[in-house]
Amino acid sequence: LRAAFHEIVPMFEKEYGVKVQVVYGPSQTQRRKIEQRAPIDVFFPAAIEEVEKLEAKGMTLNGGPRAYAQTSLVLVMSAASRAIAVSLRDVQPNRATRIAMGDPKTSALGEITTRAFARLDPAYKTHFHLLQAQHAEDVVNLVHTGAADMGIIYRADAIKSGQVRIIDEAPVGVHTPIRLGGAVVWTCRDASLKAAEEFMDFIVSPRIQKLMLKYGFDAVPSNG
Repeated sequence: LRAAFHEIVPMFEKEYGVKVQVVYGPSQTQRRKIEQRAPIDVFFPAAIEEVEKLEAKGMTLNGGPRAYAQTSLVLVMSAASRAIAVSLRDVQPNRATRIAMGDPKTSALGEITTRAFARLDPAYKTHFHLLQAQHAEDVVNLVHTGAADMGIIYRADAIKSGQVRIIDEAPVGVHTPIRLGGAVVWTCRDASLKAAEEFMDFIVSPRIQKLMLKYGFDAVPSNG
């Protein structure tokens, strides 16, 4: 979201006269901070499931999670690699094949990738040499530098990166789009509540959903 928010946040600040401080970090880490009462007003993880976990605990306000964009998982190689593109289904189980992925203990990307891997091959942990990273940017760096042969990231991250190329749009048979959503959370300060609600409305507005297309995301269907 970093690139998109670099454009979206100044737009909101100018139109609403509100200063916004964005704190970036792994989704699960940020969720745990909210659970521990960190002073966070609005939460935008890399997958709406992280907000839904807070909603299940009664830690969201104003109707809970709202989806504003979606994407999917893709398999990538280094843009400089001359290797032949393959799909993950075509990769034979081989411990020598180094695949970079998000860390499921800290990132939504890692958790989603782990579930997808398990559907493809329940014994994937013993079949591949997996390298875990905190962020999609770290996965890209591992692939770009040659520390990993392939990586799995969100399509939106792959599209904006000049360091990797997509070699499989649906590497693990995951056909359900990954939804991005946010919510005003229970740690929202009273003085920030009105602005937090306005920011949430701003993010899910049609014009911001249209803007997100520029950053490689897909729009949320009208039925949600």
